[in-house]
Amino acid sequence: MISGYLQTDQTECYDDAGNMVSCAGSGQDAAYRAGMVRPNPRFIENSDTVIDTLTGLVWPQNAGMFEFPLSFNEARDAVEEMNRARMFGVSDWRLPERRELFSLISHAEINPALPADNPFFNVFPGYYWTATPCARFVRQAWYVHFGGGRVFKGMKAGSYMVWPVRHISAPPEFGQNSGKRKDEKNRFIISPDTVTDQSTGLMWSKNADIANGPVKWIEALKTVRKINKNCVSGFMGWRLPNIRELESITDIVRHSPAIAGSEAFENLKPFYWSSTTSVYDPRYAWTLYAEDADLGVGYKSNPEFFVWPVRDKIMS
Repeated sequence: MISGYLQTDQTECYDDAGNMVSCAGSGQDAAYRAGMVRPNPRFIENSDTVIDTLTGLVWPQNAGMFEFPLSFNEARDAVEEMNRARMFGVSDWRLPERRELFSLISHAEINPALPADNPFFNVFPGYYWTATPCARFVRQAWYVHFGGGRVFKGMKAGSYMVWPVRHISAPPEFGQNSGKRKDEKNRFIISPDTVTDQSTGLMWSKNADIANGPVKWIEALKTVRKINKNCVSGFMGWRLPNIRELESITDIVRHSPAIAGSEAFENLKPFYWSSTTSVYDPRYAWTLYAEDADLGVGYKSNPEFFVWPVRDKIMS
């Protein structure tokens, strides 16, 4: 079964001091490699554009075709002008949605944070606009940082780079939407202790604060190992979610929290650890800020983030 979220490309594991360690028994992202497997080759060059076979999205090979940063409205106008000129022979270019732009991000490379086999050039290691507005602040929109991969929101009057996109065969989670997945009404199966997301095949702990408070990153990993040992909720196989798994449960058309099916969960908290280390500085790990669904990082040694375990659903 193909899961409805992307695998990260992280293959190394790290301790809280940023040193590489064995992945065996670590509970880290690279030990599980959960998610949609990346094809090889992933990118196909086609004259001045590149097809991403993982998502069905088409990108200009030149990520700096708009030489200077633009405001949000200027960015939209620039893409419209690109369509009027039938740039690269087509007229359906648009600003990418947040999930689409984030799909390019590598969790193993920095400056730019793109997969090592990417064929792009003139990639600015800073922020690029998405078309996705912020649900809580109407004058803000989301952008993605191509130096390290973080996803934040900012005022539309700010100036950031523009990398347009079009699609040829994008699956629903990468289509022209603001991050909401198909068939929300029937998306979740709710049980006494778990909630299963049918769009990804992931089973989440209904209790979204399994450690009873914020902990250090290493303690988060230990907490999940402990619930597996004690067979919490009658299941084993729990893991600290990687950053793509945490991103998959977000719903950025809502806020406070920006969590899909939030009514089904108990003890939702504002900040969550992932099992994915930030290779920009391995003393940090990727984190979800649940109020608006920002994707940032947290210092591993600070007990500031919560633990929300996940596992693959039971196949009947």
